[in-house]
Amino acid sequence: MADYSMYHALGQGENIDPNDPRRTTQPAPPQFQPPIAPNPYQPGGYAPPAPPGQPQQQYYGAPSPGIGPPPMQSPIDDGALAAQMGGMSLGAEPASHGTARRKKKDRHAYHQIDAPAGSSQPFNGIPPPGTPATAFLSGDPSLGPGGQFPAAVNPQFSPMPASPAEFAARSGMMGDALPSPTMVSASGQTKVSPDEMPSVPLSRDSVQQYFLSNMYPTFERLVPPPATVSFVAFDQGNSSPKFARLTMTNIPATADGLKSTGLPLGLLLQPLAPLQAGEQEIPVLDFGDVGPPRCHRCRAYINPFMMFRNGGNKFVCNLCNYPNDTPPEYFCATSPQGIRIDRDQRPELTRGTVEFCVPKEYWTKEPVGMRYLFVIDVTQESFNKGFLEAFCDGILAALYSTEDGEDAQDGDAEVKRKIPAGAKVGFVTYDKEVHFYNVSPALEQAQMMIMPDIEEPFVPLSEGLFVDPYESKAVITSLLTRLPQMFSNIKNPEPALLSTLNSALEALEKTGGKIFCSVSSLSTWGPGRLFMRDDGKHAGGEPDKKLFSTEHPAWRKIGEKMVSLGVGVDFFMAAPSGGYLDIATVGFVSSTTGGETYYYPNFIAPRDNSKLSLEIQHSVRRENGYQALMKVRCSNGLQVSSYHGNFIQHTFGADLEIGVIDADKAIGVTFGYDGKLDSKLDAHFQAALLYTTAAGHRRVRCCNIVAGVSDNAKDSIKFIDQDAVYTILAKEASTRLATTSATLKDVRLGLTEKTIDVLAGYRKNFLSQSHPPGQLVMPERLKEFCMYMLAMIKCRAFKGGNETSDRRVHEMRLIRSMGALELSLYLYPRMIPVHNLQPEEGFPDPQTGHLKMPPSIRTSFSRVEPGGVYLVDNGQQCLLWFHAQTSPNLIQDLFGEDKNSLQSLDAYTSTLPVLETHLNAQVRNIIEFLRTMRGSKGLTIQLARQGIDGAEYEFARMLVEDRNNEAQSYVDWLVHIHKGVQLELSGQRKREDAGESSSALSQFTGLRPNYW
Repeated sequence: MADYSMYHALGQGENIDPNDPRRTTQPAPPQFQPPIAPNPYQPGGYAPPAPPGQPQQQYYGAPSPGIGPPPMQSPIDDGALAAQMGGMSLGAEPASHGTARRKKKDRHAYHQIDAPAGSSQPFNGIPPPGTPATAFLSGDPSLGPGGQFPAAVNPQFSPMPASPAEFAARSGMMGDALPSPTMVSASGQTKVSPDEMPSVPLSRDSVQQYFLSNMYPTFERLVPPPATVSFVAFDQGNSSPKFARLTMTNIPATADGLKSTGLPLGLLLQPLAPLQAGEQEIPVLDFGDVGPPRCHRCRAYINPFMMFRNGGNKFVCNLCNYPNDTPPEYFCATSPQGIRIDRDQRPELTRGTVEFCVPKEYWTKEPVGMRYLFVIDVTQESFNKGFLEAFCDGILAALYSTEDGEDAQDGDAEVKRKIPAGAKVGFVTYDKEVHFYNVSPALEQAQMMIMPDIEEPFVPLSEGLFVDPYESKAVITSLLTRLPQMFSNIKNPEPALLSTLNSALEALEKTGGKIFCSVSSLSTWGPGRLFMRDDGKHAGGEPDKKLFSTEHPAWRKIGEKMVSLGVGVDFFMAAPSGGYLDIATVGFVSSTTGGETYYYPNFIAPRDNSKLSLEIQHSVRRENGYQALMKVRCSNGLQVSSYHGNFIQHTFGADLEIGVIDADKAIGVTFGYDGKLDSKLDAHFQAALLYTTAAGHRRVRCCNIVAGVSDNAKDSIKFIDQDAVYTILAKEASTRLATTSATLKDVRLGLTEKTIDVLAGYRKNFLSQSHPPGQLVMPERLKEFCMYMLAMIKCRAFKGGNETSDRRVHEMRLIRSMGALELSLYLYPRMIPVHNLQPEEGFPDPQTGHLKMPPSIRTSFSRVEPGGVYLVDNGQQCLLWFHAQTSPNLIQDLFGEDKNSLQSLDAYTSTLPVLETHLNAQVRNIIEFLRTMRGSKGLTIQLARQGIDGAEYEFARMLVEDRNNEAQSYVDWLVHIHKGVQLELSGQRKREDAGESSSALSQFTGLRPNYW
């Protein structure tokens, strides 16, 4: 790819980006250590409150010797890995990094930044003299006067004090580490200090500071920021990392080159990912009845990397190199440099992610607004535990509740719409029988119709089942409010779930749509009845593989039928007494159709109601699409070898069929070689998702990704996206567990061997200088890779030891469908101490307007201080852990004057009360920020008081750097990996996963997928 150093400030000093693998200078990062404040509150003791007039700056709990933060490092000069590895033995590889890259054949010079509109200067990829440095690197390009960028669709993002939901910032250290390998002394002779090991919290926080004041330009910057960092992406023709992440943005030219790295070549796609404030909306383009221009040979859609020849009469496909005739209606003259004159007016030629409206030949049925069908469990268990009432309240909140600060007065209904215009809702309840409801706005109250024939289900309603929720608001509100009373006397303990799903499918057969279904007990009635397969007794400690899949043909059949009709399901499954729900069978339907399963393993209404309500709201309101097909295309020389995610693929090479897709779903794609890539050209990838939006428009969302190609695989090592690598490996492991005969032990061994392969390959093939054998050397871009792989082996899906099959299967499917942000938090939670917050933390920074976040700490019990209080969030649940000696004043400041001991707190607290204390406001703001940086799960807090609450065990599980979850501590794991690397280098390693091979079909080179 063209060398972008030409965009650096012309004569105005270099703008340093911590995420740039080729930058030449490195400022010494400011060493930030939260100061330990004077401690007015000894743990367990009491001190009088500050006199009035003094600012409330309180600190709670004292660090004890040996447990507190590590001693402060002095700032280290430019040559060291200062921020990350203070005090360690380091070896830099300066020779290979400052060298200028070989100029490639100028395949896409015009994809860079053009000269400003109106300039007569011929375009040569370099900004005209006098261009301000900030125009491309740190400023918002669309702010430049007379700039060539289209104005942002959204109002410009300006750093002003914002509401908690808009805080998109974190505090931390500026400056990342130099592109030199990281060494950890792991020989075993000397004790490895935990502070020497690469720190995940530091890698997240250090980069965040840069992106508070800088955008991420998608074409100039080659390595994306970590997935947990909040950043504003500026689309320059290469898709934003929020939609697509390649495992390496510089690809080895041959299969042998890739093999020498040990890494997968994969692409992580989240096509409907939500945008952040300040990012441009995805352009929607309508080409009328002819549809978007496409390559005649490989059917790729028009994109910024296609070149126009013959004065604009032909365009050459960037994927298969076929010269196509330009359709007459799309013709435009080109400049002498071969650039279309109207290029800047055409988003499809300047933006990496676009959406095309498509004509009727892309339809399978007439697109209509999405039908939302709420299927509500009214069995005895659901009513007794309060799940029925909570689910009904959640639906009402999702459809009608107003956000804080919104005008709640009756006004224009359109203003308060929570689902798109044109979308309709319907309601069904079920126990032994299925009940449909006519909620037509003409009625005074809803009419119930019972469908008793569960053997051959049908729909007893022709009209009134699906209505506009805002026209029938009164009828729907009264129905959902009355449902719990209606079924308080009719208590059927056994539900007929399969028959209900079949009749719901009948109702959606003509239109497609989405089902939101609550389940509170095992479906033991009617066709497809389920049995108690898992009694919790597993010989050898690990469950039988049969418990991870469904053997019931009727459940398999309904999943496939739903996908073919464009229907999907989100299940909300609550096991009130921790009972067995057979998620392997029931959840199979949601995982096949592209839906999601929300699981509440021990549902307690007072504690979990708010979480259930938030998740129903999120599930209904997020961007949803249905009746989807997906296809990924890649350059000549590469081929798709496998897909991982929630979909059906009937034959290898066919399109992925997806019933429903939403903003939180991600799909992993891995590639193999069927030839050699040309290092003078780039490699291109295009993902096309054909789907119907919730508003009823048939569209194709296109994501275009470009990567450089290198003959020397050593160049690729500098351009690795760590988040994409472990996400692809996690999805592969999950698919392997579900679809092959591999056991849990095989999968864990496979992940361990993969980690050794990557580090041994790096040491064997890419180090330019020798290192002592006692050092474990890690690539700069994979410093935290070992920690994430250890966390993967510890997660519920793959860990050893006893774990209910419901939770295992649920989390295994979760991994297969979640995006990089959600998986990063799931593997390594954020842990924030709240007892020693600085006064300014948890409030907007006056300079930037962003929330000033406290630095997170390593998840290890060695970091816990006596009297400390910690917020731990893994994206699925958020725990507030209290040390047994927590100061009473802290508890009062957080929960109110009447609460002065841990015992006085309500165990089922799920939200913080709104108080006027400084600490309470700080923690509420921090929680609001965490709410914006997570996947599909609602954020409510759960108390974990030391020695009191059972959630303390969950807190211990989340401390992934310690020895727990049937696996080693971080230090021991690094020593184990290092031994494996040494054996590999000496040729004595016996692979423990010899049976593992990748997908059988990927072994056949030359097998190219069909095109649509």
